[in-house]
Amino acid sequence: MMERILRGIAGIMVLVSLALAQVHSPKWLILTAFMGLNLLQSAFTNWCPMMPILRALGTDKKESEK
Repeated sequence: MMERILRGIAGIMVLVSLALAQVHSPKWLILTAFMGLNLLQSAFTNWCPMMPILRALGTDKKESEK
């Protein structure tokens, strides 16, 4: 469940940053690059900075633990 949420958040952040870069300022592409770098490093380390936040929110609990 956590991985699906992580992918969803990453996709939303990329789309929002692209929209903001188109409408507001090209500097918003820095956020897109940041998301890309995070996805790349998570492919190698199996860790993402968003994971501790999602764990604190209880997203990694199994359905039987809720």
